[in-house]
Amino acid sequence: MVEIESLEEFEKAIRENVAVLAYFSSNDCGVCHVLRPKIVELIQNAFPNIQLLHINMNKVPNIHGQYRIFTAPTIIVFFEGNMAFTKSRNISIPTLEKEIERPYKLRFDS
Repeated sequence: MVEIESLEEFEKAIRENVAVLAYFSSNDCGVCHVLRPKIVELIQNAFPNIQLLHINMNKVPNIHGQYRIFTAPTIIVFFEGNMAFTKSRNISIPTLEKEIERPYKLRFDS
């Protein structure tokens, strides 16, 4: 998981990768710390071509403002530079897996 330090770095990662999962968290979010390793495990095992990004909203506030993210945790999934979907707060790993699966297979399965 790549730690993002600036809006420019974030936008470059979206442009340069076919698939991106951006994980937004904050310092005071207990759920964020519990959910993060589960997200990493899911992506590494089921969707290895997705680039994982982590954005700490306390350290890089202009990113969450730009993308209208007001709560943590929030996940945004991008395919080919376009936002596919956003999930916030109560994020279910099985539901997230199902939502990623179809667009992922369209791009990466031959």
